[in-house]
Amino acid sequence: MRVAVIVIAVTLGFGTLKLGADIFAPMVLGVVTGVILAPMTDVFERWGLPAGLASAIMLVLGVSVIAVMGILVEPLIWRVVEHLPTIKWELRAIIGEFRGLVRGLDAVNREVEEALGTQSPSDGSEESGPDPMPTLTSTLFLAPVVLAQVLIFGGTLFFFLLTRKGIYQWLAHWIGTSRDTAIIQRRFATAERLVARYFLTISIVNAGLGIALGTALALIGMPAPIIWGIGAALLNFILYAGPMVVVGALLLAGLIVFDGLMILAPAAIFLMLNMIEAQFVTPSMVGRHISVNPLLIFVSLVIWLWIWGPIGGIVAIPVLVMVLVMLDIFEVDSEIGAETAMSQGTADDSA
Repeated sequence: MRVAVIVIAVTLGFGTLKLGADIFAPMVLGVVTGVILAPMTDVFERWGLPAGLASAIMLVLGVSVIAVMGILVEPLIWRVVEHLPTIKWELRAIIGEFRGLVRGLDAVNREVEEALGTQSPSDGSEESGPDPMPTLTSTLFLAPVVLAQVLIFGGTLFFFLLTRKGIYQWLAHWIGTSRDTAIIQRRFATAERLVARYFLTISIVNAGLGIALGTALALIGMPAPIIWGIGAALLNFILYAGPMVVVGALLLAGLIVFDGLMILAPAAIFLMLNMIEAQFVTPSMVGRHISVNPLLIFVSLVIWLWIWGPIGGIVAIPVLVMVLVMLDIFEVDSEIGAETAMSQGTADDSA
């Protein structure tokens, strides 16, 4: 009976998160961003800055970083939009060549159908045209929703950074008994440090991937290699789905720029670099502090992508790490544990 209640509660919870994506997605993204920026906020407070000023500085920094990312990716998006007619023409030419290759098989198939009397009559239906491009009116209607989500994200980030210690203390009292309060608060601090260190490490790895891809694409004569490197570095934050988008985009770009087998060169280069990053670089750098079952990572990513799309892909791993630390699923690196204990002791002394 208890298991059934838990399953129903979890299902209703995920359904609520999906239905309220416009509200909950920017809120959770704000909390995750706050967890990532929390160590820097502590540094500012140790320098003597008021908590409100430190939180405001980190809010401006976080929003600025996201805005810069959007500005850097924008040229790549517009480049794809500008080349859509060329992409359609190239794809139509490839499909025409493919149809020519299988035309003989189609003729044999028709002869067999006529001989067996199984040929179905043509219904004369025409293929529907492509979906229309977004208009200015639809964009204007979408703008208030985006602005509201930005405000929700910014407000959540600021107030979480400002009051997170009180939130952790309240949750510790609410989750456990008075005897467990200190342990739960220590787990919150450990989860905070793990997520921040994970994001910093992944940022360094993705920056290296972007530099390597941009350099390789420049060597083979690919236009705008810097933009491609930046786009790959940003999309690589979304596990599995991000690299798939990069591969598809590079295939389309290779179709436009190159001929023959060189069409596959940009995507092949990225796949090789991504394999090196995923199999050797990331495990060696992240695995020293965090070791999570790959199945849990995959399931978490699938669930959060289904709920919130790209935003879910970004928050999937940090949320999973925080949940596992709170449940004490895996052992924490001794270095991080020592840092957490030291910071807790400092906080207690200051209190």
